[in-house]
Amino acid sequence: MSIIRNAAAIAKGMSVTLKEAFQPTEVENYPDGKGPMRGAKFQERFRGKHQLQRDENGLEKCVACFLCAAACPSNCIYIEAAENTAEHRISSAERYAKVYNIDYNRCIFCGYCVEACPTDAITHGHGFELASLNATTLVMRKEDLLVPGPHVPDVVQSDKDKAEVLA
Repeated sequence: MSIIRNAAAIAKGMSVTLKEAFQPTEVENYPDGKGPMRGAKFQERFRGKHQLQRDENGLEKCVACFLCAAACPSNCIYIEAAENTAEHRISSAERYAKVYNIDYNRCIFCGYCVEACPTDAITHGHGFELASLNATTLVMRKEDLLVPGPHVPDVVQSDKDKAEVLA
């Protein structure tokens, strides 16, 4: 009796498979998919590519405290600190991260670095297209991670430049 039940179950499963095999394939073209947002949709808590944030003045928030690197279980964050000078300010604190690298070959996107940061300088963005055939391109430098900020020229050359700095 169990052999007949097993054969009937296999036949039922195969009928579903054969019915679906002859249906037209439904394909969603990425990144121009269906819906009002078109393309990929993320949850708010999605952990994608990291971002180094800036403050309201356009200065970097990272103060090179090394807490994110210490909290990282996969040891994928490398930081070198440097001192700010009065003429050349990078961050609002005494130090800034001269070098800030994240090796995405090792990163497990756990979020410990985001939780450890006292200045909220590092956050997870929504970037998810990190795949690469070359492992060296998965080491993201500070320039790759830094959020673009307002352009503040280093040298004021004209009245127009002075007005842009003041604005």
